[in-house]
Amino acid sequence: MDRRVTALTAERDGALAEIARLTGRAEELHAEAARLAETVAALPVQDYAELGERAQRILALAESEAEALEAEALAAGQALRDEAEAAGRAAGDAAREAAEAVRAAADRAAEERVAAAVREAEGLLAAARQDAEGVREAAASAMAATRDRTASVLAHQKQEHAERLKAAEAEMAAEEAALEARHTELTERAEALLTEAGRHLAATQEAARHGQEDAEARAAELLAEARVREERVVRETERILREHEEGREEVQAHMAHVRSSLAALTGRVTSNGDGNEGGNEAEGA
Repeated sequence: MDRRVTALTAERDGALAEIARLTGRAEELHAEAARLAETVAALPVQDYAELGERAQRILALAESEAEALEAEALAAGQALRDEAEAAGRAAGDAAREAAEAVRAAADRAAEERVAAAVREAEGLLAAARQDAEGVREAAASAMAATRDRTASVLAHQKQEHAERLKAAEAEMAAEEAALEARHTELTERAEALLTEAGRHLAATQEAARHGQEDAEARAAELLAEARVREERVVRETERILREHEEGREEVQAHMAHVRSSLAALTGRVTSNGDGNEGGNEAEGA
């Protein structure tokens, strides 16, 4: 097809060149005829009356031949003009036909190229859609697997943290029971010491009734000893109670930390799961 277009284009160019050449030749002949006419018109009129009959006949014959030559020249010029015009029309027709053929060939080639491009684009679009569908299916499969793994991990973490919380609560209950038992024991010891101090005080008062001086000295000694014991018991009791309270606060702080950690973890995982669901719905849309 391209070779045919090239050949038609070359033929058209040749016809146009021939038209230009013939047109130039016709213009040259017209110019020559005009120049000769001007030259003849500029010549002076000759009077051959004084010539003899024979000379006049010769002159008439020459004039006749000149007229014949002029007519022949005019006819030849007209023939050349007619030939140039005919050649120009023929060349113009050939050029138009060649141009139309070139245009038609170009249109057909363009249509074929467009059709081929459309077919190629449709093939590429189909392949792209197929690839996109494969990618979408792979992404959906991966997302489903991720959801399953996330649900499994979340369930395992919830179970693990529930077990930890249960163990911590049991530990705290055991510690609270131990502290309560220790508190009870110390309280009982303190009460026993106070009771013993009361007995010593009563004995001292009883002895005071039997011997004033010895009794007062012994009473003062027993009272001092009782005060020391009482103060020791009070300090021991306060220390035990303080340790008990500190232990209780530590256990409660530990339990609060465990509960807050579990709540934060559960809330964060749930939020992430909701975000993933939202992203999946947006993608599906």
